[in-house]
Amino acid sequence: MPEVAGFIQRKSMLYETGVEYGDYTMNHVLGCAHGCLYPCYAFQQKKRFGQVSIYEDWRKPYLVSNTLELLDCEIPKLKDKITSVQLCFTTDPFMYGYKQIIDMSLAAIEKLNAEGIKCTILTKGILPLELADRKRFPIENEYGITLITMNEDYRRKKEPYAAPYRERLDALSALHEAGRKTWISMEPYPTPNQIEQDIGELLEAVSFADRIIFGRTNYCTEVTKGYPKHKHFYNENAKEVINFCKARGIAYHIKEKTITKE
Repeated sequence: MPEVAGFIQRKSMLYETGVEYGDYTMNHVLGCAHGCLYPCYAFQQKKRFGQVSIYEDWRKPYLVSNTLELLDCEIPKLKDKITSVQLCFTTDPFMYGYKQIIDMSLAAIEKLNAEGIKCTILTKGILPLELADRKRFPIENEYGITLITMNEDYRRKKEPYAAPYRERLDALSALHEAGRKTWISMEPYPTPNQIEQDIGELLEAVSFADRIIFGRTNYCTEVTKGYPKHKHFYNENAKEVINFCKARGIAYHIKEKTITKE
């Protein structure tokens, strides 16, 4: 298994997200080995603030060694304000193959749950089956994966170092079978000039999930210039997501600016 590039320390861990469907979040890793090649908000943000400079550095994750100590300090102060904690917005809590990061994420979720705090998890890695253990994780957490296609050629092109799609989906399905809440982030959904696919087939593959979030690809010339009908495309696919979820009693959220005037 690969190891983290090193360890860093931070002065704080929990903070409010300001994101449309988020509450509080924590980011206990700097960088992301998955190296997604569609425009990555997290990489752009860290580059803008001078925390990383180039893609190759971004792919070398540094683990925050004092994560648990910070949580011990901050949870008592914030627990009455927190509805849920998202893992994570600028990194991946279950980075594919990185045991040190996976172990720290499990320990952080366990600590938050022990204080009655719900966690919402999103990964392009593999969700560990240990998360089904209700003695260790007694809160009704929400476990999610990013899934924008089932085409492995596209995954290797755009998410080259993340977990294969089938492995992600199988792990999520196992947690669902264990009675845990599961969700799908179908974002950034690609336009047909990037890959031809039927969104209905993808929706059927994730129809067991409790919630689906759908969003467009942002900041991408492949979309804005490469596919002139992108507004119509996202409007129609958002409608299909909504209709699919309503018909099956699945909760859904359409990201802001996904549905627009054509």
